[in-house]
Amino acid sequence: MKNTKIFIIIFFIFLFFNRYALPENSDVLYQKIDLFSEVLEKVKKNYVDDVDQAEVMDAAINGVLQSLDPYSAYMNQEMLDIMETETKGAFGGLGIEVGMEAGIVKVISPIDDTPASRAGIKAGDYIIRINDNQVQGKTLMEAVNLMRGPVGTSIDITIRRKGEKKAIVFKIVREIIQVSSVIAKTIDNNIGYFRLTSFNENSSQQLKSRIDEIIAENEIDGFILDLRNNPGGLLSQAVRISDFFLDDGEIVSTRGRNRKENRKWFAKKGDQINGKPLVVLINYGSASASEIVAGALKDHKRAILIGESSYGKGSVQSIMPLKNKGAIRLTVSKYYLPSGKSISEVGVTPDFEVEEENEDFAINTSSDNQLNFAIKLFNG
Repeated sequence: MKNTKIFIIIFFIFLFFNRYALPENSDVLYQKIDLFSEVLEKVKKNYVDDVDQAEVMDAAINGVLQSLDPYSAYMNQEMLDIMETETKGAFGGLGIEVGMEAGIVKVISPIDDTPASRAGIKAGDYIIRINDNQVQGKTLMEAVNLMRGPVGTSIDITIRRKGEKKAIVFKIVREIIQVSSVIAKTIDNNIGYFRLTSFNENSSQQLKSRIDEIIAENEIDGFILDLRNNPGGLLSQAVRISDFFLDDGEIVSTRGRNRKENRKWFAKKGDQINGKPLVVLINYGSASASEIVAGALKDHKRAILIGESSYGKGSVQSIMPLKNKGAIRLTVSKYYLPSGKSISEVGVTPDFEVEEENEDFAINTSSDNQLNFAIKLFNG
């Protein structure tokens, strides 16, 4: 009976595969089902350690999703709870946003003032080992789970970095990550500077409050919106924040296979900074929602972009609940800028390409060449 249930599960997995990947040929489908059953039986009988078949099936489901793209994945109930906590702006861990590239876990960006950023982890780093565990061959969610653990415990992260011949090992202590979305200050008494570190549920309200405060207290000639190393977050927040600086026009659209995923978002009348000059800073760590904001403001010629080309994460994932109280995160559409261009795997190109020479720009702004370039634009 148990084997029959397993076979039924396998059948539905390959039925999914058949619909999206295999030719419409029932013979091929049944051959693949037989092959998978044979592989599973050999693993059960011959693998060096006992294998939990439930875990094997979870891995098979996740394998189907991960084969589609780096952002689709299976989440059990614990993973789903963690993800929901993260979008609320407080969670435990290292403070690092990761993705998958060619089967390797890649750092999208470290979050400011978190264990990962203080240790020196950089956008573009490849994580090859977590403690004693090789990362290659694991799914993204498996790698993320390895990085999580009790607050106060340490973890060794081994990375490969472009330009470095040897692997680099970082010992990092896990913390509760409190994400304050907005850092604000005035520069030279006449420039409003806002650093947005993420797009969580509170980001737009926090940004609006800080904009209002700075405008009320200073004679501001222009504004800088810093989206560097911002890994993104909620689409709704990207739309609201873009709308802060636009009077009208399209902000972003999504296009998917299902018609219900084809949507457009537009700006409402009312520019929060009254049309004053705006500069946006981006780099390789700017992803997803950051790219929507930067791309929309650039396409409408509302802002000048300075820095480096962004990451290129231009797809939309929908969380689809499952009967076991877990969920799948499935890519259902792609983002398109007002110009009609896709962000996916391309990113947003700045108007002025300025390389990031200062590795701790978020802390040591005095030697931040990208920020200084922006200030010079304002001061002529």
